[in-house]
Amino acid sequence: MGESRPKVSPWIIALVVSMATFMEVMDTSIANVALQHIAGTMAADQDESTWVLTSYLVSNAIILPISGWLASVMGRKRFYMCCVALFTVSSFCCGIAPTLDILLICRVFQGAGGGGLAPSEQSILADAFPANLRGQAFALYGMAVVFAPAVGPALGGWITDTYSWRWIFFINIPVGILSLFLTWHLVEDSEGAKKEHESVWRGGLKIDYIGFGLVAIGLGFMQIVLDKGQEDDWFSSPFIRYLAIISAICIIVLIIRELTIAHPIVDLPLFKNRAFLITNIVMFAVFFVLLSTTQLLPQFVQTLMGYDATKAGLILMPGGFTIMLLMPIAGKLVNKIQPRYLIAFGLLAMSLTMEYMTNFDTQVSFKVIAVARMAQAGSMAFLFVPINTVAYTDLPPGKSNSASAMINLMRNLGGSVGISMANTILARRGQFHQARISESISKYNWMFNNAISNTAKTLIGHVAGAGNDLPPGPATGGDAVVYR
Repeated sequence: MGESRPKVSPWIIALVVSMATFMEVMDTSIANVALQHIAGTMAADQDESTWVLTSYLVSNAIILPISGWLASVMGRKRFYMCCVALFTVSSFCCGIAPTLDILLICRVFQGAGGGGLAPSEQSILADAFPANLRGQAFALYGMAVVFAPAVGPALGGWITDTYSWRWIFFINIPVGILSLFLTWHLVEDSEGAKKEHESVWRGGLKIDYIGFGLVAIGLGFMQIVLDKGQEDDWFSSPFIRYLAIISAICIIVLIIRELTIAHPIVDLPLFKNRAFLITNIVMFAVFFVLLSTTQLLPQFVQTLMGYDATKAGLILMPGGFTIMLLMPIAGKLVNKIQPRYLIAFGLLAMSLTMEYMTNFDTQVSFKVIAVARMAQAGSMAFLFVPINTVAYTDLPPGKSNSASAMINLMRNLGGSVGISMANTILARRGQFHQARISESISKYNWMFNNAISNTAKTLIGHVAGAGNDLPPGPATGGDAVVYR
């Protein structure tokens, strides 16, 4: 893989690149709690404001799979710095956007810049650290990737409630500027990355325009379908139906094309490596669970238990600190215990935690939810580190850029599919129970009539009790009111 010999400690490089990772990953969740405020400021309805999330995710999904190729063409460090700069400038533009349309355009550019960050950072770490330290390096990187969505809703809720939703974008600016400065002075391309860049340009640059178009349409439309499917009642909507068909056709053609041409823009032949294929599947499943619960828990406590945005976000924060504590431990264990055993332990722990969460009701306390989230987050530490370590173990030289792009694509797709399915199941079960309740509303149903009668008596008792505390009013004539 062309291990590098950086002039500075690789741990410093890990800290530098993890800054931008944290910033980008957090931005995928920090805006969720501010949608109502954005809609109010922009005079938009709730459905229109959700495009703030969708536009970011669509451009992010398009850039992710081709980021490995772009890094090879531009040079990894140059590509990384361009992504940081684009993300930072777009964040500023999002913060000052006067209308929803301009905000959506800025979010598209922000998502494009963010889409190239994580793959570049991960390939930088893979080349900067020797194999025996790579697990600990990915542990540090994993803190940023998993901790960011945990604190994002809490931080976004606090900023929105205390200041303005515009500051959820402005806070990216100082981090982006600092990241650019440190990257320029400290980060270097490895020998493998330099050779890969030279090989791409040797004999002339060959661009797979058709492949890029298939990626943009196929993955872009798929992200829209996942994000807007439940809102538009899935395939009963012609808009969703047509986008799903076009997306499926483009992805099938893309797979066939990229496996057969000489210079693919998406390096799908990497999946011929069995270990790489399996780790990508597990990564998809892990983030399917993580991000779907990250979406559902705040929604549950806000909708049914009356929590405000800040308190709902605080439900997730202890889990973030748990990950920070356990990631370094997992990074050390990956060199002493076979990664597959760590992955099996992590999956078992996550499954048990999810089974426990099925018992939550509206009487559950803040502490119980937070502790359960901590247990779930703790299992992530024993999944993320060994998954990434195994994924890079037997890769051919010069493939770290492409491998990072595919791993992060599967991470994002898992989260998108998980959130979409969770929202769909929640909405459909709500419709089911509403239908069951309406079936019981009948004057011939004695249980319903008794419930209504008892409720009426309770309300009358409260009104009568409150009336006894009032001073007597003027006498009036008229018939007495009889309650039956």
